[in-house]
Amino acid sequence: MTSRTPSTPSRRTVVKAAAATAVVAAPAIAVAASASASAATAALAPAFLHGLASGDPLPDGVLLWTRITPTPESLPGSGKGPDTAVGWEVAEDSAFTKVVARGATTSTAETDHTVKADVRGLRPATVYWFRFTAGTTVSAVGRTRTAPATDAATSGVRFGVVSCANWEAGYFSAYRHLAARADLDAILHLGDYIYEYAAGGYPEEQYGVRQHSPRHEILTLADYRLRHATYKTDPDLQALHAAHPVVAIWDDHEIANDAWSGGAENHTPGTEGDYAARAAAARRAYFEWMPVRASTEGTVYRRLRFGKLADLHLLDLRSFRSQQSSIGNGGVDDPDRTITGRAQLDWLKAGLAGSDAAWKLVGTSVMISPVAFGALPAHLLEPIAELLGLPKGGLAINVDQWDGYTDDRRELLAHLTQRGIKNTVFLTGDIHMAWANDVPVKAATYPLSPSAATEFVVTSVTSDNLDDILHVAPGTVSVVAQAAVRAANRHVKWLDMDSHGYGVLDVTAERSQMDYYVLSDKKKREATATWARSYRTLNGTQKVERVNQPVR
Repeated sequence: MTSRTPSTPSRRTVVKAAAATAVVAAPAIAVAASASASAATAALAPAFLHGLASGDPLPDGVLLWTRITPTPESLPGSGKGPDTAVGWEVAEDSAFTKVVARGATTSTAETDHTVKADVRGLRPATVYWFRFTAGTTVSAVGRTRTAPATDAATSGVRFGVVSCANWEAGYFSAYRHLAARADLDAILHLGDYIYEYAAGGYPEEQYGVRQHSPRHEILTLADYRLRHATYKTDPDLQALHAAHPVVAIWDDHEIANDAWSGGAENHTPGTEGDYAARAAAARRAYFEWMPVRASTEGTVYRRLRFGKLADLHLLDLRSFRSQQSSIGNGGVDDPDRTITGRAQLDWLKAGLAGSDAAWKLVGTSVMISPVAFGALPAHLLEPIAELLGLPKGGLAINVDQWDGYTDDRRELLAHLTQRGIKNTVFLTGDIHMAWANDVPVKAATYPLSPSAATEFVVTSVTSDNLDDILHVAPGTVSVVAQAAVRAANRHVKWLDMDSHGYGVLDVTAERSQMDYYVLSDKKKREATATWARSYRTLNGTQKVERVNQPVR
């Protein structure tokens, strides 16, 4: 470890969860106002208009990414532009006087002129600098870091943790604050990196700060490419990628809201075409535009290791899941329904049981802890139900989360308890609120029944939470809502329904601690970030407890 010196469309749940230096190597490039760049910007071609990135760090390597705009007409999703040679370099210093690896590849319209280089032969736990070239054009400089050696007795590892960044709902200042930190080993992005909605679809146009490109809901490969490109013109997002390696998984909005293996809530076959074609286009664009290694199955579930301290198991909870059950029909308990798919669940169980790491971290895009709701005032029940995808009458289950697939959850938690697997920590996004939970074997009898794991949920970077949907000041309604949720869920130790921000997870042999940071105003580019709360789980306890200060 380095030295420590969204009128919301019905059932389009982007907040599905409850009551409801500067940068070491900031990109020094011209940033387009949108991916459909102006003629003036396009005239800069060839140019690296979308920044650069690294991801999926290994002890001996890292994945590098960029996108070249070789000619003015070679706009993202256009399918235009000549094949272009792109070189890359990795060095031990930012001045590139000690280059340790270099190579070249060809950027083509077939991959939307995106470029990836899976660099190997590097030293473990080492900071490196990287850049790209195309002819006489040189990219900005990026900073990355390899993972510790597989068998290293690593003293600590620290991750920035984010999810749910809606371009229209606010500015990405959370990314800027994480980019400015020099003490992070990697950024963990837990899904909803982009959103698929049309401009003004979520949130309503009058509540947004900027517009999506393309303006229509994205359906085709060209659409998804342009949407990814739009996001990657954001200067704070570029700064994040230039400063730290990113480890990412997808959730639903990278395809469509409430996606499952055969469809999505936000997909209408009669008017929007074949879902399989749409999903394939979305996944292809994702792998083109993200610094992520695809597994052999073309999915994002995979495993990374950080010495003997932590194994990070990353899940894909959209590609293999059964369709969400309607609430109240008993289908949530059907053993033939799955959120993971058989192969992935077996892979996860085997990886947890076989891990010799002190901590077993699980990146899951949706919350695994059960959530029931007690009595709520009528004015709170409807907006909370909207966020959670529940009927307005209220029920105890969010069927898009693990609550809608209880047999998979039962099997996984039984595996943890029966095999005596300790120190499993679920890291979660999706619901636009921050939570610190014990994960009970039986929620109804907790705390008399044991906790099998713990869970830290981070709030959204910008996507609407309860206050945003109600258009009220923070704290106006959350006090009542939070109290009702906690009263019905004793395993929930803390939740914040008001804030936007990010988390910083610090892992040592003794404990895993999540520090929660909140933004002053997501609609202001210059928003500040302030520490709000910290919770930790001690080695061997399977319980979370509050800590009075963040890790320094």
